[in-house]
Amino acid sequence: AQADFLAPPGYEVVYRTNAVTRHGEHGNALLSRWPVLTHQHEDISDHRLEQRGLLHVTLRVHDRVVHVMVVHLGLVKASRVRQVAQLQRFIQREIAPDAPLLVAGDFNDWGTRVQESLARVDLHAWGVPHATFPSRLPLTQLDYVFARGLKPLGLTVPRGRNWWRMSDHLPLIAEFALTN
Repeated sequence: AQADFLAPPGYEVVYRTNAVTRHGEHGNALLSRWPVLTHQHEDISDHRLEQRGLLHVTLRVHDRVVHVMVVHLGLVKASRVRQVAQLQRFIQREIAPDAPLLVAGDFNDWGTRVQESLARVDLHAWGVPHATFPSRLPLTQLDYVFARGLKPLGLTVPRGRNWWRMSDHLPLIAEFALTN
């Protein structure tokens, strides 16, 4: 219910669980002011100790279909490498090469490996670094928005509103325009 609580009036919410623990659950959520056409979830867990997933949502934006993926990659470097490869296979399998695409989420990457891997499939991170982790005192960027076929207009990290009580990461708000 957290994603529904956070959504502004008129926004659609899609949420899928990645893991249920004795302390609650975690998953991927998308809040959109554009109509949701379809959504699907794929397990990208690399081992039994970390449940991870990707959420694929198609939106209708000004009579065009835009694909949005929300991911949560693992903590172990070798797992992230395999998960990025699975993400790339998913994109090749499910999304046309000329379709507008956003990929956003917690990449758990303290370096540039994920950015370099996704750049090879024409997905590029937006703008200047935005510290999002830890939410109480953000020191680094683990969360990104990557895009292809879209013009970045803005990427912001909201402050205040007790975000640290809701997650260990601050949220990202991405604004974009369709190209062509």
